[in-house]
Amino acid sequence: MSTPVSPGPTHEPDGVSGHEPLTRSPQDSAPPAAQTVPARLAGWVTRETTGGMLLIGAAILAIVWANSPWREIYTTLSETKIGPASLHLDLSVAGWAADGLLAIFFFVVGLELKHELVAGSLREPRQAAVPMLAAVGGMAVPAIFFVTVVLVTGDTTALGGWAIPTATDIAFALAVLAVFGRGLPTAVRTFLLTLAVVDDLLAIIVIAIFYTDSLSWGPLALAVLGLVLFRFLVRARTVRWWLLLPLAVVVWALVHASGIHATVAGVTMGFLVPALVVHGEKETRTHRFERTWNPLSSGIALPVFAFFAAGVTVVGSSLLDVLGQGVTIGIVVGLVVGKCLGILGTTWLVTRLTPLRLAQGIGIRDLLPVGLLAGIGFTVSLLIVELSFDPSSEHGTGAKIAVLLASVISATLGALALRHDARRTDRTNDMNLDGIPDDITDHIGDKKS
Repeated sequence: MSTPVSPGPTHEPDGVSGHEPLTRSPQDSAPPAAQTVPARLAGWVTRETTGGMLLIGAAILAIVWANSPWREIYTTLSETKIGPASLHLDLSVAGWAADGLLAIFFFVVGLELKHELVAGSLREPRQAAVPMLAAVGGMAVPAIFFVTVVLVTGDTTALGGWAIPTATDIAFALAVLAVFGRGLPTAVRTFLLTLAVVDDLLAIIVIAIFYTDSLSWGPLALAVLGLVLFRFLVRARTVRWWLLLPLAVVVWALVHASGIHATVAGVTMGFLVPALVVHGEKETRTHRFERTWNPLSSGIALPVFAFFAAGVTVVGSSLLDVLGQGVTIGIVVGLVVGKCLGILGTTWLVTRLTPLRLAQGIGIRDLLPVGLLAGIGFTVSLLIVELSFDPSSEHGTGAKIAVLLASVISATLGALALRHDARRTDRTNDMNLDGIPDDITDHIGDKKS
């Protein structure tokens, strides 16, 4: 992900936050002639559009394979166990994708959260308040919709999946915005980015609190000690990767052994990386770490997880029966309708009942596509499906189909709404109704000099 470039770095010892962008692609650090093949590949993989296409491609491949004559091979591959049983790490390949590889994605999310809170869009609470509150509404309303549908249909055994429709896939949503939102003010992207970052943070809290069956305090205490050591090493004058990487693996294993979902270890370690310049360095360490790990997250971790999570088999079963389940209807309604209503409704109430206003250049109508894009649950929703139900159960199958269907519907409606919004001719010079003329110079898709 990238955020708008602003003036140079700020040194952490001064205690004043800078406004450095979180993402610096490899192209930023070397002239085109000096680009290496790995650097070009990393730059390509970390583009928002590329990341979204890799996710979609992996999911389509999984669905096709899982419903082909060779579906037994897919199932065998997913369920093959790898790892030392003595350490309780004999996980299936699909389990390693969900617990292991996805920790890399959540590590990058932790870096994003740290940057946004210290030097980014969440640095000024007043400016970030509207999208932050919209994120809360965008999680609460889908959960209410899901619970209501499940209770009405009498499928009360599915209540444990209430958090599935609350998530937003930040990579997928930003990819759709980058392709179809050209010409809209960049404030639309900033709103979606802020909302999605807060959504990720709340999703992590939900996973840690509501999807932890039991705690083993010994491994958890050791994990905390490991995190303290990680914080010390990551702030040292010299970053020693040969120490940090093994320590990160140990912390991950300890968190896994404690009963807390192991991806929480990833986001916690990402949050411990300094977001401001230290020791006179020219670049923040969140930038350096993100540049190293984002290609692995976007190019490997997310597509591999999507491949093993999205492979739901519907051959031999009635698709209509699956679509008629309360859990399926609840997730689709929650993501497609609940997300949009929660975000738009909360934003409307906040801007009408409080002094808070939207950023310059955008109004409530511009948030319709944002609300629809937020309904793309995909990655995090599929993870919560894995935590809520047995993937091979009736509820697990229905929930996965619902997440995939809702994500496709939300992405399609969001893309159409973006194109319609970009063609509007009735835009005024005070879209956010704050009484101050908007000064808009940057638009999505503009080429930066």
